[in-house]
Amino acid sequence: MDESVIDRWMPLRFVFVAVLLFTPFWRSYAARLPWLYLVVLACALAFFATPLVRGVARWWGVLDLPGERKVHATATPLLGGTAVYGAFAVTVLANFDFSRGLKGVAVGGAIVVAIGLLDDLTDLPAWLKLGGQIAAASAAIGYGVILNTVPNWIPGVLWLNVLLTVLWFLTVTNAIQFLDGMDGLAAGLGVIAGIFFSIVSLQTGQRYLMFLSAALVGACLGFLPYNFRPGGATIFLGDSGASFIGFTLAGLAAMGVWAARDPVVSLLTPMLILGVPLFDIAFVGIVRVVTGKVHSLHEWLAYTGKDHMHHRFAALGLTKTQSVLLIFFVASTLGLSAILLKDAAPHEVALVLVQAGCILALVAVLESVGRGRTGR
Repeated sequence: MDESVIDRWMPLRFVFVAVLLFTPFWRSYAARLPWLYLVVLACALAFFATPLVRGVARWWGVLDLPGERKVHATATPLLGGTAVYGAFAVTVLANFDFSRGLKGVAVGGAIVVAIGLLDDLTDLPAWLKLGGQIAAASAAIGYGVILNTVPNWIPGVLWLNVLLTVLWFLTVTNAIQFLDGMDGLAAGLGVIAGIFFSIVSLQTGQRYLMFLSAALVGACLGFLPYNFRPGGATIFLGDSGASFIGFTLAGLAAMGVWAARDPVVSLLTPMLILGVPLFDIAFVGIVRVVTGKVHSLHEWLAYTGKDHMHHRFAALGLTKTQSVLLIFFVASTLGLSAILLKDAAPHEVALVLVQAGCILALVAVLESVGRGRTGR
């Protein structure tokens, strides 16, 4: 859609957002279908805010320029993540009473957005970004967002759980950020993962997390028309947006109890929902080490290259859109596997995991072929 046409509709969008936020009719409607209301509200907010942020990014000259490891051909505004974060934050502030855990995720999310904005503006060194992400994870942990995966009989169980929680936040946050390399990919994965977190939250009686997931789904949906469209994206998430989506998804997983009687299922459920980004960061990391491209953590953090899942699929001859849609289908398949785990018998859990393993093995084979095509 032409940007001048979009700008002409801005007053109407503003009125629509105001009606959703402040009129009694929509408030009463929200009580009947709260999940849908939260999705629509966050979507409308992001859809309204993104063109404004795009104009600011152009005014400040915050543009992502084409380069060897980039897949876009024209200078494109960054800072789209601030619209996603703003839509999510306003939706949550207007509709939620903050629990202790939500406060932690909110504080941590604000930290990763701030660090991401600084990176978009000044290109921060990798070690400083990692330090900011550790600070964000520490903030969430300080408010009680801690994974409980280590058995209680192991000495130092609390500190081991804290360490695993930090690693979890860092892994998911960076996994989503690394996949933000094609139009619509990171925001689309945020939508898919948010939908499946909503479903498993409903299955496990955690309606609070279901509604929180709805706000993330809506915020990402409202951004997608500008980022995943014919003719190419008109704005990118930037590090701030991709980091925020990843951190929030990690927080949703850590806040939830996905199977009270089975800690294995409780751990596997979010891992399957986030299976695509987790697989990508693990696969790429292993390949880089095995092939001798990196020899230390510092080199791994600083290394940049076109060796992620979407790059490999493009090397097979798929278009950018086809590559992104294929990743969406894989993520959705793994998400469907996750919602089967709650009441599954042990042998059924094993079958679901075998199926997921086969899917990821197929992806690994395709990636290996793509690696051969690129010579990387």
